[in-house]
Amino acid sequence: MITVSHISKRFVVSKRKSGLKSAAKSLFCREKEWIQALDNISFTIPDGQIVGYIGPNGAGKSTTVKILSGILTPDSGECIINGRIPWKQRKEHVAEIGVVFGQRSQLWWDVPVGDSFELLRDIYRIPESRYQDNVSELSKRLELENLLRTPARQLSLGQRMRCEIAASLLHDPKVLFLDEPTIGLDAVSKLAVRDFIWEINRERGVTVILTTHDMQDIEALAQRILLIGKGKVLLDGTLEQLQQQYGQGSVTVSYSSGQVEGLSGLKIVEHQPGNLTVATDGTREDTAKVIARLTEALTITDISVKGPDTEKLVLALYREYKV
Repeated sequence: MITVSHISKRFVVSKRKSGLKSAAKSLFCREKEWIQALDNISFTIPDGQIVGYIGPNGAGKSTTVKILSGILTPDSGECIINGRIPWKQRKEHVAEIGVVFGQRSQLWWDVPVGDSFELLRDIYRIPESRYQDNVSELSKRLELENLLRTPARQLSLGQRMRCEIAASLLHDPKVLFLDEPTIGLDAVSKLAVRDFIWEINRERGVTVILTTHDMQDIEALAQRILLIGKGKVLLDGTLEQLQQQYGQGSVTVSYSSGQVEGLSGLKIVEHQPGNLTVATDGTREDTAKVIARLTEALTITDISVKGPDTEKLVLALYREYKV
């Protein structure tokens, strides 16, 4: 279990004005500014849950992940992961977590991927039998057999990301932090990565914290969403709850006969002879009720259902909370 309680973190940055005179002055007297990266955030994540941790650039997502992984120490607050404080019991903590940063690599650049795996085996002190079993399983699932003798610098972005995910799971971590795991990947690679994350969560019970700007990742994986902005947790709920509160879907039907006038209480978006579009709140329950009303009143020849646009939903949340 992950428990975060009243975590805050500030950074000091130097302010520099343009111009040669200002640059020379800054050598002796620099103006400094404090940036509040995290401001009293709290949440709890049970074992085995996939959480989408979303927010605009500069919201505090990466700072949170670095604190949870033990890289940074907060200014105040408490964090306990599997009974340990990450920044105080770092060695024991990193043995039970996996971390993948989309912009950074844990593979040695000029070394074949298989050799990088062996170095990680020694770092994590993985027993040989367990290591061989994991390499075999991960290579098969992520289709890495032909990549193990290839240096990391020769891999495509999609190939490297699959190898990064495999490297993060060699030691059977209980918690997996994924920061932009599908950034820059093609459609096929994205689907492969998403399917694998879902499988290891379901089969191994790995807790996954996913930070991403790709809303398709959230739709495909996240069982829960945490929205962060200006260093604060602004929203906590499931995607369906957010869709119900902020989103809008629709049901479009083609019909041969019936009385549209009898559909009182439904929000009609568009109506032309033989075609009708009705708004829904985006949930399955409301969509089912709308379809039932339409089938009672009309002789339907064709029907299509459109869910809320997740990207527009998140944009609406950003605007509402002014982040």
